Amino acid sequence: MNNMARRALTGFFFVALLVGCTVLSMPTFFLLFAVVAGATVWEFSTNVNRYAGASVNRFINVVAGVCLVTTVGGYCAGLTGPRDFIPYLATLVYLLVSELYRRRPDPLKNWAYAFASQLYVALPFALLPVLAFRYDAMQNMVRYEWIYPLSVFIFLWVNDTGAYLFGCTLSRYFPARLFARVSPGKSWVGSIGGALSCLAAGALLGCFWSDKMTMGQWMGLSLTVCVFGTWGDLVESLFKRQLGIKDSGNILPGHGGMLDRFDSALLAIPAAVFYFYYFELLS
Repeated sequence: MNNMARRALTGFFFVALLVGCTVLSMPTFFLLFAVVAGATVWEFSTNVNRYAGASVNRFINVVAGVCLVTTVGGYCAGLTGPRDFIPYLATLVYLLVSELYRRRPDPLKNWAYAFASQLYVALPFALLPVLAFRYDAMQNMVRYEWIYPLSVFIFLWVNDTGAYLFGCTLSRYFPARLFARVSPGKSWVGSIGGALSCLAAGALLGCFWSDKMTMGQWMGLSLTVCVFGTWGDLVESLFKRQLGIKDSGNILPGHGGMLDRFDSALLAIPAAVFYFYYFELLS
């Protein structure tokens, strides 16, 4: 199977799995992103251990990331309380104290990369439930609103597709590079095309989901996701360039690793949460 067909087939199943688990139910949503967070933290730890001279405890680091995602999710859903964050805090303490006994040559580097993975990878996935749950004062219950977290991924996919199509079509006429030092393949015209595509997708969601937000609010969210998603892509490109690798992994045929697939989301999700809080849309 050639690379394009393999990439298309993997992309189809990836999108189907993410959309299906998010729409199906709250438990499948939790399970999916707990697994994704764990796999992505493992991949991050593996790369820094292999190419950056670190020796991060991958297992405990993954346990910490999964604890953070599930505990924050449970808290947002009203299923857990403040005490349930103790296991996550315990794993962080373990990552610190264990370096006293592991006798590794560079414990400071291990701490830095371990906590970087919690901040850069685990925290964004843990923030997805903040978008997904709304408190219904009338019924005194928390409602699961899958459209909000799913919309972030829809805008990211639309941005990628629009940037690719506009870039392939028009970059020969407008060759200016967006960030040549980090990602030579990205052009300004592609990025603008991706942003326009996102605005169109936001307007479309505003037509079908006007009971959730106005069209202008959907379009504002789409532009926020577009900008921060592009930065997220560039940040991961810088990470790989510093390590001297092309792909972060090979778990997704034709797409590379988990970091390659979710790089844009790692900055877009926190930005979306900020957008909702700033405009007081989380009530």
